[in-house]
Amino acid sequence: MQRYKVSGMTCGHCSKSVIQSVEALASVERALVDLKQSELAVVGTADEQEIMRAVKRAGYAVEERLSAP
Repeated sequence: MQRYKVSGMTCGHCSKSVIQSVEALASVERALVDLKQSELAVVGTADEQEIMRAVKRAGYAVEERLSAP
């Protein structure tokens, strides 16, 4: 699982937009958002650049990739 800090997400609509954009990638099985932590978790084989572009298409920005818990 890949984890990212995403800036600008403040509500359920924000998280839904990010999830839909990331899950639209063929190489993503599932995306999860934790709004309180502003974190995105991605299950699948998408590379970091693909995920960052998908988040940007949703109108948000990846601040950093986080290490595995």
